[in-house]
Amino acid sequence: MKSTAPTAPTEPAIVVRDLHKHFSGKPALRGVSLQVQRGEMVALLGASGSGKSTLLRHLSGLHKADAGSTSQVQMQGRPVQAGGKLAPDLRRTRARVATIFQQFNLVDRLPVMTNVLAGALHRLPLWRVLLARFPAEEVNRALAALGRVGIEACAWQRASTLSGGQQQRAAISRALVQGAEIVLADEPIASLDPESSRRVMGLLAELNRELGVTVLVSLHQIDYAFAYCPRTVALRQGRVVYDGPTEGLTAERLHELYGTQLGELLAAPAPAPQPAPHQAPPLPASGPRTPALHAA
Repeated sequence: MKSTAPTAPTEPAIVVRDLHKHFSGKPALRGVSLQVQRGEMVALLGASGSGKSTLLRHLSGLHKADAGSTSQVQMQGRPVQAGGKLAPDLRRTRARVATIFQQFNLVDRLPVMTNVLAGALHRLPLWRVLLARFPAEEVNRALAALGRVGIEACAWQRASTLSGGQQQRAAISRALVQGAEIVLADEPIASLDPESSRRVMGLLAELNRELGVTVLVSLHQIDYAFAYCPRTVALRQGRVVYDGPTEGLTAERLHELYGTQLGELLAAPAPAPQPAPHQAPPLPASGPRTPALHAA
């Protein structure tokens, strides 16, 4: 009888242990610990100043924990930081993680296509980046990503001409081109109207559901957490005060956790999940050319 070796347990996508951070002597994160499994879509909930953005910036290595602390952060089984020191090979880990910001983080004067192709920089030689000569397959990949989010017609417009919702969809396209395995979305709908908010959250849910991307999205609207995220991690004053099924956040529990801050979390109307956006049509063998970008 043939024996089968046991399958090794899958490493969580995100591991945070005892994360402490002070700014000018004031605590921003107080011993935060959590794990996010691969393929989960998790809401990071909290009112303004609860520590959501600070936590996400530690996950991507944009902030360092308090020096000398026991804080640890790992992504996809690789260290990001420990004891307030960044891992020496952090760049390799960042290539697998995309961050989507509240203010889109696009270069306004450049075409949407160039902004989206920034997701491919980690796998291209420097000379191609400096000369803006991207391989045709990368241009086609970017066009397909823009088609997936429904803004392929905007590919050659300046990013500044797009609406807020369209710019956020361009940022999601950039994550698709990057091939990210984890998406950290930092209040991605905070500055959007309700219709654009539903579209952006629906796209993040689609990446999670159809491509298996792990999504951690910070929100201060509880209705969007209920509509799109099976699990919620709630922060208050830099501490995790709830970690479990979103449906477990009853009105009584929310009032217990947030008290007078609860009104901020209930400000948005309850959204209805949107159908998946249309798929991109078949693409030509090579992408178009503009003076600002060349396929080569």
